[in-house]
Amino acid sequence: MKILIIGGGNMGLTYARGFLKSHIVEATNMFILEKSPDKAETLSALEIGQVIGTPGEYIKEMDLIVLAVKPQDVNVLFDSIKEFIDSQQLILSIMAGVKTESIKSGLNATKVIRAMPNLPAQIGAGMTVYTSTEEVTRIELVTVQNLLSASGKTIYVEREEMINAATAISGSGPAYVFYFMQSLIASAKDMGFTQSESELLTYQTFKGAVDLFNKYDISCEEWISKVSSKGGTTEAAINGFNKRSIQMGFKEGVIAALDRAEELSSS
Repeated sequence: MKILIIGGGNMGLTYARGFLKSHIVEATNMFILEKSPDKAETLSALEIGQVIGTPGEYIKEMDLIVLAVKPQDVNVLFDSIKEFIDSQQLILSIMAGVKTESIKSGLNATKVIRAMPNLPAQIGAGMTVYTSTEEVTRIELVTVQNLLSASGKTIYVEREEMINAATAISGSGPAYVFYFMQSLIASAKDMGFTQSESELLTYQTFKGAVDLFNKYDISCEEWISKVSSKGGTTEAAINGFNKRSIQMGFKEGVIAALDRAEELSSS
């Protein structure tokens, strides 16, 4: 299988490494198209595939083409590679906000898979939601799922609009987690812990809670109940959160992210 990744930024590099690690493709069959000479030189030194600076006939030989450029560069990208694309080639896009229909028309392609990964994909702990056009075969879809799974967990959705929802939940989600971690670290420091102690307290608390959630089939509501005791410290904190409608405010923030994702997809 020959794979071409267009764009050698963080996500392009993440997928190149993940694909090689999965052993579905060898480095000799991995190609990276990167127009920046400096980036191309850096990528070449990593020995993760053949790095090429300009589009060409070689694109027609690829079994899978991964679009990993910035959304604002999409029209320039389409113009530069359109003539080398075969309508039956498999296209995987990880460009945020670029709809499947735009990719199909921009490249005269029919087999398009659109995916929304998130930042932890860089360490193999990502969450990717993806969808596809009807022309993508079952075998092709399974192959791409295996590739995406090299960077973490995956969910397939039938309706493309769910990609925007995934953007608001898992795409932006790591920032929400860091936001709450930042708040807990600041609170710990205010109470007298050092910076390093505050970070350790927060990290281990988040990690332990997530590990517990994954280990047992128990809902978050039940876990909250297990930690809380009537008249205790946890109940006091939860009551304080509820008094300030923190959960409602959080939901409103996520909806704002969804609205923005839909705006970007419509532009």
